[in-house]
Amino acid sequence: MLNKIFRWLLTIIGLILGYVVTAAVLKIDYVKHLFSINPTSITAIIVYIIGTLLIGILFYLIAPFIISLVWKATELLENALQKLPTNDIIIGAMGLIIGLLIAYLLMNPVVSFMKGTNSLLAAIGIVVAILLEVIFGTLGINLALKKKEDLYNIFTFMKKFTKDKKQKGDIKQSSSQPKILDTSVIIDGRILDILKTGFVEGTIVIPQFVLEELRHIADSSDNLKRARGRRGLDILNEIQKELPVTVEICERDFPNVAEVDSKLLKLAEVLGGKVITNDFNLNKVAEFQGVPVLNINELANAVKPVVIPGEEMNIHIVKDGKESGQGVAYLDDGTMIVVEGGKKYVGEVVDVIVTSVLQTAAGRMIFAKMKNSQDKAV
Repeated sequence: MLNKIFRWLLTIIGLILGYVVTAAVLKIDYVKHLFSINPTSITAIIVYIIGTLLIGILFYLIAPFIISLVWKATELLENALQKLPTNDIIIGAMGLIIGLLIAYLLMNPVVSFMKGTNSLLAAIGIVVAILLEVIFGTLGINLALKKKEDLYNIFTFMKKFTKDKKQKGDIKQSSSQPKILDTSVIIDGRILDILKTGFVEGTIVIPQFVLEELRHIADSSDNLKRARGRRGLDILNEIQKELPVTVEICERDFPNVAEVDSKLLKLAEVLGGKVITNDFNLNKVAEFQGVPVLNINELANAVKPVVIPGEEMNIHIVKDGKESGQGVAYLDDGTMIVVEGGKKYVGEVVDVIVTSVLQTAAGRMIFAKMKNSQDKAV
């Protein structure tokens, strides 16, 4: 249906063009002298009709070919634009507009002057104007895309400045930074419970490239990976639908950066936010690059009950330790307790005394010794 409409529109354009061309030809002195055509005669009217119909019919015949070319060009342009992030398209369009505006301002006086001269200079002026518009338009797009990070920072600053200005008279002002979730912390699932408590403030940002990674994991042929990926997607749905937090999907990408972890850190720098993760290696890299990170493993360790040397504990030794004579027990929160001389008490509930506590980013480990061995020593 749409093709038929376009075909008839092209036919109408052809008829109009045919009339204009015929009129232009009949105004030529040589043609009028050669055929002795009077513009008001019946012959002239017949020529007008024939010329108009010929070009109209020509456009009707070639319309399918023109429409096909237009659809192909549109499809190629659409496919190319789909590969670009929305933000890049907007930035590129702004650069194009600015470039064309500069070209217009530069060439408008020159073109206006040349139009008042002879036809050759006027034609040269038009050609030069078109070339400058193409050059400045292309230059505007390229510069805008190359400087997009700086433009993002400017827009972020302006947005923050406007928000701060609106809240200038308020007693409570929100200075919380956006929190960017990585793939591991989404799959882990504990972030959902943390957000429910309300301890994490600010906008929760889900990068588009993290969603893509989750989707690939959810489509994996490996059953375990597929289950982990689907769990991550379920967690995101619960966060977005059930929690009173602001969740934003960030489509900003960094094509020159290959790894997802590097993209996360780059995005945190651009947005001025913090990365929430439980990845030990990502945590270390972020510290090296100066990017703030919230590690939920460190949070879990921080809220565990405090144990100090000399404190007595009643534990269940479940297995042998790595070293000779050691036994291993676990607290309810999963903290490992290594008991010196506890090997022979495997399977029993015993009293122990804490000797030291080792705290690391990966977790906490408690070292203890049997209480009865200390009593015997005394």
